[in-house]
Amino acid sequence: MPNSFLARLPLSRYEVDRDYLTRDAPDAIGALLQDPATRILPLFQGSALLATPTSLALVPVTAVPTAELYVYLGRSISTTSPEPVGTPVVAAVLTDAGHLAESDWGNLRQIGGLLSDRDAGLFTEALGIVNWHASHPFSPKTGVATTPGKAGWTRVDPTTGREIFPRTDAAIIVGVTDSHDRLLLGSNALWASNRFSLLAGFVEPGESLEAAVIREIFEESGINVIDPVYLGSQPWPFPASLMLGFTARVDPAVESLLTPDGHEILELRWFTRDELRDSLGEILLPGPTSIARSIIERWYGGPLDDGSA
Repeated sequence: MPNSFLARLPLSRYEVDRDYLTRDAPDAIGALLQDPATRILPLFQGSALLATPTSLALVPVTAVPTAELYVYLGRSISTTSPEPVGTPVVAAVLTDAGHLAESDWGNLRQIGGLLSDRDAGLFTEALGIVNWHASHPFSPKTGVATTPGKAGWTRVDPTTGREIFPRTDAAIIVGVTDSHDRLLLGSNALWASNRFSLLAGFVEPGESLEAAVIREIFEESGINVIDPVYLGSQPWPFPASLMLGFTARVDPAVESLLTPDGHEILELRWFTRDELRDSLGEILLPGPTSIARSIIERWYGGPLDDGSA
């Protein structure tokens, strides 16, 4: 896999030792909150506290209001961050920002590509696990309210003791090209009509990634593709996906008619490189933190500036 492509995956970067063994320690969160070396990453309404427009604020435990949820993210292994190597970091989900309300807060979609490797990894990890907690407050077996366990990495059914573990939803995203090396882009029904991106979809139970590529592209566009080639992956915690990037080619042996499915995809267009460049401003592309943007720019051969965020 080319290093140039890996470098375009902002949310796949990390400089964090997740230190899974500490999660099993009795009252791990309590011990971490008593450790003066511990630093807190405050989260409020999906945003993280910022030290600067391009860096997270990791603050002492005493600087943060009481949180509704704490999650141990691991130890910093960055040699270029202000905190020493080995600093334990705990995410704290605030219901009330208190004295921090007037501070600067950042959204991962907007700033993910501007953060350091360490901060991008911490924010992505924190948002992914916190979103899982928010969507799994009850036991799927008994219906009773669950409580956090293992330093925030499980939820526990208090009536049965059963541990519930986080889940990640695998989704493929595909740069489809035809015999003229044109790229296929589509406009989703949930977006503004001038926003275009690659086609994507969730992997179904019992399905390989390659089979998902072929099925999803046909379902959304009516195009038969061959030769799915894996490029790389990026977590996408909005709320809980792992995006698996592929390329694929239109099958020259099968006649395909470009047909939007009419439900998820309302419009489909083929673009040459010149056509895509000349359309910027008329259309918007995926934001710079997305793997979709990285795949598009890989095909294009360099950065594209459409003003999207």
